[in-house]
Amino acid sequence: MNTHLLALQLMAAQGILGAFDTLYHHELTESLPQRLGARRELAIHALRAVIYSVLFIGLSCWEWHGVWALVLLAIFGMEIILTLWDFVVEDKTRLLPATERVTHTVLAINGGAFIMLLILNTPAWLVQPAAFTWNGHGFLSVFLALCGIGVGLSGMRDAFAAYQLGGIEMKDKALPAVHFCDSAQSVLVTGATGFIGQLLVRALLADGQRVTILTRDPKRAAWIFEGKVRCLRTMSELAPDEAIDVIINLAGARILGWRWTAARKATLLASRIGVTDSLVGWIAAAQRKPKLLLSASAIGYYGIQPQGDDAVLTEDSPPQEIFMSQLCREWELAAQAAEVHGVRVVRMRFGVVFGRQGALPMMLLPIRLGLGGPLGGGRQWLSWIHVHDVLRGIAHVWKAQLQADGVQQGKAFNFVAPETVTQKQFSQTAAQLIHRPGFFPTPGLPMRLAMGEQADLLLEGQRVASARLLASGFAFTYPDLRSALHSLL
Repeated sequence: MNTHLLALQLMAAQGILGAFDTLYHHELTESLPQRLGARRELAIHALRAVIYSVLFIGLSCWEWHGVWALVLLAIFGMEIILTLWDFVVEDKTRLLPATERVTHTVLAINGGAFIMLLILNTPAWLVQPAAFTWNGHGFLSVFLALCGIGVGLSGMRDAFAAYQLGGIEMKDKALPAVHFCDSAQSVLVTGATGFIGQLLVRALLADGQRVTILTRDPKRAAWIFEGKVRCLRTMSELAPDEAIDVIINLAGARILGWRWTAARKATLLASRIGVTDSLVGWIAAAQRKPKLLLSASAIGYYGIQPQGDDAVLTEDSPPQEIFMSQLCREWELAAQAAEVHGVRVVRMRFGVVFGRQGALPMMLLPIRLGLGGPLGGGRQWLSWIHVHDVLRGIAHVWKAQLQADGVQQGKAFNFVAPETVTQKQFSQTAAQLIHRPGFFPTPGLPMRLAMGEQADLLLEGQRVASARLLASGFAFTYPDLRSALHSLL
C-alpha cells in the first residue's frame, strides 16, 4: 500500500480524534478556557494547533520536495517537543479523567505512526527540486484541508483564552486577600472541589488556615490543591479526638440539569442532607466540638415570586410548599441539629453566584452568540452575588459569630448583592458589556415543557435582600450588576 496515502488516512483519523478531545474534554468536561491555571496549557495547545493546521492543509494536496522536506522534518520535531511539553504541563496542573488519558494515548500512537510514515518519504522528496508538488486525493484531501481550517480556528480560540486568563489572573491578584481569622484554625470543608469550594479552599490556605476536605474523590482533590489539604472520603476517617474548629458545608449535587423526576429529587436531597447528617454525627461523637458550622443553603428557600410581585424577601420570610423550598428547608434543619451539641450554626442562603464558573457562563452563552434577550416575560427578579463577595461574606460571618457573646443559634444570612435586577435588565446589561444585541426573546412555554418544575428556577424569581449581612456591617465589593459583570468579562 502507498505509505504516503496511509499516512494521510492516519492524519484524517488524527483530525477526528483531536476534534473529539477538544470539544468533549477541553471545552465541556474540563472547561479549560475558563480554568484558572490552564493558561500555559492553552498557549501550548495554540502553538500545536498552528503546526497541525500547516500539516493538514500543506499535506492535503501537496508533496514537499527538496529543501521543503527538511522544513517538514523540522515541523515534525517541533510537534514532538510541544507534545511532550504538553504532557508535563498537564500532569503538573490537573488530574486528567480516564477518557482524556486514553484519548491522548491513542492520539500519540496515531500521530507517531503518520509522522514515521511521512518521514519514510523524505529521502525521495529530498532529491527532487525544491517545490510544492500537487498530489490530490479527492475527498480525503478536502477533509484534511477542512481539518486544517478547524484546528486553526481552535488554536485561535485557545490563544485568545490564554490571553484572557492572563488578564483575569492580573485582576484577581489586584483583589485584597480574604482574611478569615487572626490565628490559624483547623477547618473542615465539604463541596471543596466545586466552583465556590475551590476558591474558598484556596483563600483559606492563603490566609494560613489548616484545611481538611471531605470529598468523594480524594485523589482528584489532592491534585487540585497540590497536596496542601488533607482529604477524607468519609467522616469515619476523622477520629473523635481530632480537633476541628470550623466546618464549612457546601456539599450538594448540581440543582440545574436533569429533569426533576422523583429519583432526581431523591438524589438532590441525599447529596445535601446525607453529607450534613454525617457531619452532625461526627460532631455528636467529637471530644472537642467545633466552634462554628457554616452551612450552605439557597434563596430557593423562599420559593417563587410571581412576575410583577415587587415585595422584598428577608431572612424572616417564610418558605413555600414546593420542592425547592422543601429541599432548602430540610437541608437547613439537618444542619441545625448540630445546635444540640452546643455548636453555633449559620445558614448561608446563596443567590445566583456570579463567577467564571457556575451558572454565569451558561447565562452569558446565548448573549455571546448574539441571541440574548428576555427569558419568559423578563420581569422575574434575579438575586445574585459576586463570588468574591461570597468568600468575603463567609469570612465576615465567621469572625462576627466567633466574636459574639453567647451562643447565637439558628441565624440565617441571605448572600445576595444590594442591587436586585430583573432578568431583562441582566440580559441588557450583559449584552452592552459584551457588545452584542440583547433583544431576542425566549418564550417560557417550551422551557416548561422541556424542564418541567425545574423551569421555575429560570422563569420565576425572588427579590431577596441581604438584610442581616448589611446590618452586621458587611460592605460589598460588587454591590451593582455592572461592576460585577465588568470584573468577570
